[in-house]
Amino acid sequence: QVRLVESGGGLVQSGGSLRLSCLASGFSLEYYAVGWFRQAPGKEREAVSCISARDDSTDYADAVKGRFTISRDNAQNTVYLQMNSLKSEDTAVYYCAANPELCATTRALGVRFIQSRGESYWGRGTQVTVSS
Repeated sequence: QVRLVESGGGLVQSGGSLRLSCLASGFSLEYYAVGWFRQAPGKEREAVSCISARDDSTDYADAVKGRFTISRDNAQNTVYLQMNSLKSEDTAVYYCAANPELCATTRALGVRFIQSRGESYWGRGTQVTVSS
């Protein structure tokens, strides 16, 4: 069974850190681009970061550049999102998704397109709450 499971969310004070994990089962993440997305209450889902399959190149949203770092461990079939210097505006449910061309498609066509096509694997999300 193909699954993505996020973990590592929680409640943290502003300025703190969390590391999210996205564990895949039923397929190998090595051949997939993996992205982190987030959705705050009343807002649309937005792209946070992505790591490509070919060369591990990375993308970051402007709002998280310099604070968040995405990485992958193929041996563990896991992608991580290290989040430092957290702010209250980072509060959201964080989702990971996988698709061979996820990073390029997200850049070109946006999150709504990714969601609408149904060609990506998605996890169920993990809540991150940053208190000010």
